[in-house]
Amino acid sequence: MDEIKPKRIAILGCTGSIGTQALDVIRQNPQHFTAEVLVANSNAELLIQQALEFKPNAVVICDESKYKQVQDVLFPQDIKVYAGAKAIEQIVEMETIDMVLAAIVGYAGLASTINAIKHKKPIALANKETLVVAGDIVTKLAFENAVNLYPVDSEHSAIFQCLAGEFENKIEKIYLTASGGPFRGKERAFLETVKKEQALKHPNWVMGAKITIDSASLMNKGLEVIEAKWLFSLKPEQIDVIVHPQSIVHSIVQFNDGSMKAQMGLPDMKLPIQYAFTFPGRIKSDFPRFDFLKYPQLTFEQPDRKNFPNLQLAFDAMEKGGNMPCVLNAANEIAVEAFLSDKIGFLEMSSLIEKCLNKLSFVKAPSYDDYVLCDKETRDFAKSLVK
Repeated sequence: MDEIKPKRIAILGCTGSIGTQALDVIRQNPQHFTAEVLVANSNAELLIQQALEFKPNAVVICDESKYKQVQDVLFPQDIKVYAGAKAIEQIVEMETIDMVLAAIVGYAGLASTINAIKHKKPIALANKETLVVAGDIVTKLAFENAVNLYPVDSEHSAIFQCLAGEFENKIEKIYLTASGGPFRGKERAFLETVKKEQALKHPNWVMGAKITIDSASLMNKGLEVIEAKWLFSLKPEQIDVIVHPQSIVHSIVQFNDGSMKAQMGLPDMKLPIQYAFTFPGRIKSDFPRFDFLKYPQLTFEQPDRKNFPNLQLAFDAMEKGGNMPCVLNAANEIAVEAFLSDKIGFLEMSSLIEKCLNKLSFVKAPSYDDYVLCDKETRDFAKSLVK
């Protein structure tokens, strides 16, 4: 019997929340996975530490000023070191990569994911913005290159798991669940005074700063709605959001006979990461197990779109289509950055995004170059709105 070789994984965004948890999965399953390539933005210290432990073939540090620091430590270890955004885009072409985990946060992850698809690398997709910004281009490219996109977001992984064995059956609707974030049930007067320290305290999940703020504003759910449209070839009216504060039901599929499937489990990103790595199989894990008796009630409620308008803005951008989701994403990235820098208030993020959606020109069928230009123009306009 042939020995099964470990799957060689390139982790784009290895020092972030998803990247570090992916390395936990690899650490616990060395017979199944190896870290072939590690890519970081600017955290040279952690990248060096990870590389010394996992001994990848190559690493990339986006911040070119950190190149020498990384090179000096890793070159004697026979680990190739590259630097710069272009190197991130090119590293995915390596023949020794079996799968790419796309976990770079935001628009910055788009170019490397597209290049990985062009070079026929299966994608474990943790970067929802890739599909939000250019879902039409990315999904078409994946189809043309026969490349599978395995969702890593817990909600999309849940839908993906519920659809296993159901590919011939029509989806009537999907329900993406949302925890509601730290401000569920809060009124506008409270939200006007919210500080970043409060917004960064998520009740259920441990995530990076940008995603945690998106979760507090419900923009994260809005982005996931758009991502789901592309991942599962859905119409906007087939997607709904329901608030589920316990974060045990990760999402639900309703089929055209009315029956529903839900995927459940404790909130732990390592599970969807591992499933993306092992699909179509599953491997044993020692993740904590769910105990029904510790959760005697699972509750569900409508999201508050009035006090958290970002969710409605995302639905509106998806309905309009074209470059509007790209505008939504770019404006949101600037808004979150400004909020984290104490330049604008929590509710002002939504106002800024709405102004950008109303101001930027609509392009019905954008090319890749159109998306690049739209992203830049939106950021420039959004920055001009930040005092």
